Amino acid sequence: MKYSKATNYALHTMVILALTSQEKSISVESLAEMQSLSSTYLSKILTKLVKAGLIVSNPGVNGGYRISKHPQEISFLDVIYAIEGQTSLFSCSSEHKDSLHKEGCLIEQVMIEAENNMKKELGNRYIIDIAKQVKEKGE
Repeated sequence: MKYSKATNYALHTMVILALTSQEKSISVESLAEMQSLSSTYLSKILTKLVKAGLIVSNPGVNGGYRISKHPQEISFLDVIYAIEGQTSLFSCSSEHKDSLHKEGCLIEQVMIEAENNMKKELGNRYIIDIAKQVKEKGE
C-alpha cells in the first residue's frame, strides 16, 4: 500500500507547523522551500488541510499558515483523511459470480479488518509526537 506524495508532504508540513508557535504564520513559499517543493503544488495541499480544519490561512503581507489546534489533537489519520479522503482502500469486484463473492467477499473482510487496524494505529499517532522527537534531536 502506498500513500500519495501529497500525504507525505502534508505530514511533513504539519510537523513543521507544529514546531512553530501557534501565533506565528509561515508563508507557503517558506514551507515549500523547506521541503524543496513548488509553492503551487504545496498550495493545493495546504488548501485541503485548511478545508479539513487542521490549519488556518492568514492573508496579508505577514500572512501564511499556522496550525489551527494543538498538535496533540491532530493524528496522522486526520492528515491522511484530509488529503486522501475516507474511502476504503479495497473492495471486491461485484462483477464476479464465483463462490468467493457469494454471501459477501471473504477477501474483502480480511482487507477491511487490516485497514481498520491500520486506521486505529494511525489514529493513535499524533503530530506532536514527531515534533517532540525532532526537537529532541535538534537540541
